[in-house]
Amino acid sequence: MSNGDDDPADASEEADAADDGGDADESMGTAAAPTLPDDATEESLNEYLDEIAERLEAAETEADLDDVEALLDDAETGIEGADLPEPDEDDEDADDPRGDLEDRVAELRDGVEEARGPYGEDVIDAIEAASGTVADTEWTEDGHEDVAAAVASFVDEAADAIDEAAADAIDEADEDPEALLGEAADDEETAAAGPIPVDQLTAALDAVAAAVAEAGFDADEDADAIAALLEATDDLEAGLDDAEEWDDLETHEQLRAQGYYDVLGHYKDFPVEWAALKEHEAQGNVDMILLALDSLQSEFMERHCLEAFERMGKRGKTEDSVQEILGRAEKRDQPAIRILGKMAAAEATDTLVEYVPEDSNPQLQKTVFKALGEIGAPEAVQPLADQLDPDGDTDDLVRPHAARALGLIGDARAVDPLADALEDDPSDDVRAAAGWALRQIGTREALEAVAEYADEHSFVVSTEGEKAERALDDEAEPAPTA
Repeated sequence: MSNGDDDPADASEEADAADDGGDADESMGTAAAPTLPDDATEESLNEYLDEIAERLEAAETEADLDDVEALLDDAETGIEGADLPEPDEDDEDADDPRGDLEDRVAELRDGVEEARGPYGEDVIDAIEAASGTVADTEWTEDGHEDVAAAVASFVDEAADAIDEAAADAIDEADEDPEALLGEAADDEETAAAGPIPVDQLTAALDAVAAAVAEAGFDADEDADAIAALLEATDDLEAGLDDAEEWDDLETHEQLRAQGYYDVLGHYKDFPVEWAALKEHEAQGNVDMILLALDSLQSEFMERHCLEAFERMGKRGKTEDSVQEILGRAEKRDQPAIRILGKMAAAEATDTLVEYVPEDSNPQLQKTVFKALGEIGAPEAVQPLADQLDPDGDTDDLVRPHAARALGLIGDARAVDPLADALEDDPSDDVRAAAGWALRQIGTREALEAVAEYADEHSFVVSTEGEKAERALDDEAEPAPTA
C-alpha cells in the first residue's frame, strides 16, 4: 500500500518486478526455499509447514522430494526448540500445540513417501511375489493353462518395456525370459505333456526380474518404463487371481477331477464316496484311499478309509501310506498302530518301541505289542521281554500279549525270558502265552522248555506242553524212505 510520497513510475516498476518474481516461483528449481522462522511460535511454525506442504504438492522429481525432507528435518528442530505451551495433564481436551505440529510433520513425511517412486525395485518385488504364487499354488489343469498364458503375456509386455528404455538389459541378463518360454513351447515332449511346467514359468519370471535389475531404472528418467512394467505386473496378478486353484473347487469336484469316482459303475452303497472307496480297496488303489482320507473330512469316511487299510494289510503298504499312518500313530492313535502291524511296516518300529513301557495305558500296550509282533521287529525283543516281569508295573492282562508278540517275532533271544515266565509266573494265562510263544520260535531248546509241562495241572499250559511234545516227536521220527 502507497504512503503518497512514492513516484508513480517507481511503483509501476516495482509491480513489474513483483510479477516477474511470481512467474519464477512457479518452478521448484528457482523458487526460494522457506526458512525456519527466527521467532518459533505455533503460528509461525504452522505457516512454515504450510509452505512446505505447497512445495510437496509442486514436487516433480526425487530431488524435489529430498529438499522437502530436509525442510521437514528443520521443522522438527524448530518444534523441539520452540517455547510452546504445554497441555494441562488433567484436561484430556486441552490444546497441545507441540503435539499438533509434530502430527503435521508426520503427515507431511507420509506424503513424501507416497509421492516417491515408483522404482525398479518395486517392479522386482511385484515379479518375485507373482513367481512365489505360481510356484506355491496347486493349480487345476485349466488353472495351469491360464497361469502359463498370463506369464507368457507378461513376459512379452515386460520385454517390450525394458527394451524401449534399456535396450541391452535383457541381452546382458543371465537368461532371456522369452527364450525360456519359447524353448518350452518348442519342446515336443513338453508341449505334448500340457502347459509349460511351473519351474520354467518361474524361471522366466525370475529372468525378467534380473533384467529389470540389470537395467538400473531411474525413478525420474525412466518413469514411463517403470509405470508400464507395473501395469504389466498388475495384469499378471489379475491373471493369477482368476486362474483356477484346487482350493477353489468343492471337495467332490476335486475328487472327480482326480478320477476318484471313475471306478463306479452301478452301485448301491451311499454315500457314493464310500462305494468308490470299496472299489479302490478291492483294486488296491492306495493313492485313491489316501486321497479320500485327506479330502473327505468326516468321521464316517475317515473310519472306513482306515479300516480299508487295515484289511488290505501289506497290499496297502506304500511309502506314502506308511508316512500318513505313522503320522497318526505318533499321536498314539490305536487304529493307526493296528494298521502298521498289518502292513508289517518296519519303519514304525522305533516309534512303537517307545510305547512299550507305557503301563498307564494297558490298552495302548496291547495294541503296540501285537503290532510289533506282526512287524517282526527284532529291536523290540528286549523291551517286550522286560514286560514279562511279574513284579513289574505291567498289568497282568497285558503280559500275555508281550509273550505272544515275542512268539510272533520268533527271535531265539526270547527263549530264556519266555522259559522263565513259563516256570515262575503266577498267572496261567501268561504261562500259556509263553508256551505258545516258545512253540512259535520252534528251536529244540524252546520246544523242550514247553514239553516239560505236558502234565501240568493247568489245562491251557498242559495243552501247549503236549503240542511241544508232538513237535519234538515229529522231529525225531526218521523221514519215510522212498
